[in-house]
Amino acid sequence: MSNPDINTVSHYLLKLQDTICQGMEQEEPVARFEEDSWSYANGKGGGRTRVLTGGATFEQGGVNFSHVTGTNLPPSATAHRPDLAGRSFQAVGVSLVIHPLNPYVPTSHANVRCFMAEHAKEAPVWWFGGGFDLTPYYPYEEDAVEWHRMAREACLPFGDDVYPRFKAWCDQYFFLKHRNETRGIGGLFFDDLNEWDFDRCFAFMQSVGEHYLKAYLPIVRRRKDTPYGERERNFQLYRRGRYVEFNLVYDRGTLFGLQSGGRTESILMSLPPVAHWKYQWKPEPGTPEDGLYQNFLKPRDWL
Repeated sequence: MSNPDINTVSHYLLKLQDTICQGMEQEEPVARFEEDSWSYANGKGGGRTRVLTGGATFEQGGVNFSHVTGTNLPPSATAHRPDLAGRSFQAVGVSLVIHPLNPYVPTSHANVRCFMAEHAKEAPVWWFGGGFDLTPYYPYEEDAVEWHRMAREACLPFGDDVYPRFKAWCDQYFFLKHRNETRGIGGLFFDDLNEWDFDRCFAFMQSVGEHYLKAYLPIVRRRKDTPYGERERNFQLYRRGRYVEFNLVYDRGTLFGLQSGGRTESILMSLPPVAHWKYQWKPEPGTPEDGLYQNFLKPRDWL
């Protein structure tokens, strides 16, 4: 593939959606993904949304594929590239969020995508983005280390500097400024990637997508049968509120989807089915809940 070919990326991402859904269902004895196909109202294309609810392992999870074409890039896509304002675009991607039932299993998120901004008189401008990150409630250091080891493994074929750069970018991006805390323990985040040729950037996106299950499923298997009670469940629901805050206030993918007239149900599938907010609540010093704040919700070199 010597020239940019977003259709080849699209075919790959459809297969990736299948692979991820199958991997999740292997850990879920009760529920299965239900598929909902949709058309893009503001242009051409559409997508297929797959959502699993009420599972024994996963309380709710969504894995969304979309490939849409529009006439104008929305503000969220041109904030860092004002020279592209007014161009038509194609956007293709897979994004997913998994909210487990057991508070000892972390929430996880992954996203891989490709954009192409097109102009009748100029060559198309393309870039890739994505990453994956982990949001634990009752964290284990060994899980954090393994998660980041897999993140580094995804990056190593592309240069020794890639993991440190995109790990740091993840820490910076998934940060709730109004709370002065990270959303979780991070992982990888990259955007506007076109520093290599198209084939190499596409290969990197594939590596990130394919390392997500390698990083996440071993953690799910280790923690999904851990006993828990009302205390742990209530803390999980409280911390899920932070997830909602980030996705609705800061997340560029959410903003792009809403600003471009995307399908609201598919965009907001990332939100948990249940979340709590408590006014002025703080964990007691020395408790496991306090340990999350003290040892995990700040940037750290896990390797």
